[in-house]
Amino acid sequence: MKKPKYLYHGSSRKLKGKKLIPKKPSDIGKTKENKLKGVFATDIKQAAIVMALLSCKGVGNSSLSVINKKRARGIVYSGWPKQEYIYLYILPSKGFDNMPKGSWQWISFEPVKPLKTVKFKVSGYLDLIDKATKKEKEKFKELKKRG
Repeated sequence: MKKPKYLYHGSSRKLKGKKLIPKKPSDIGKTKENKLKGVFATDIKQAAIVMALLSCKGVGNSSLSVINKKRARGIVYSGWPKQEYIYLYILPSKGFDNMPKGSWQWISFEPVKPLKTVKFKVSGYLDLIDKATKKEKEKFKELKKRG
């Protein structure tokens, strides 16, 4: 897989300082990547925007599904975004590793200075997320129980 020129990192918060700092992800998946401390990014712009929406104040449990190389959707199991803006950070791909190999996820173990920051109104992107159906909520509860 050829490394893209740029990667994207979505956030519900405006960056304090000049660099994104490595940290552990907060999702419940038991992949080895979830145990790593890094700056996580994606080569799918829409996935980064969905991640920003799912990390908004007011959103409890949620999940992200990547549909293809351009599309992603979020499911919100509890809560709903309660803030006005989200941020998309455009990052240089230098220093990032594709993890797992061949996936849409990338990680840098070093702080990363964004090339550009784009501020979006949350209300303009709510069509990228859905409230979970009763069946989806039940399936999520089962997954959470298994840890």
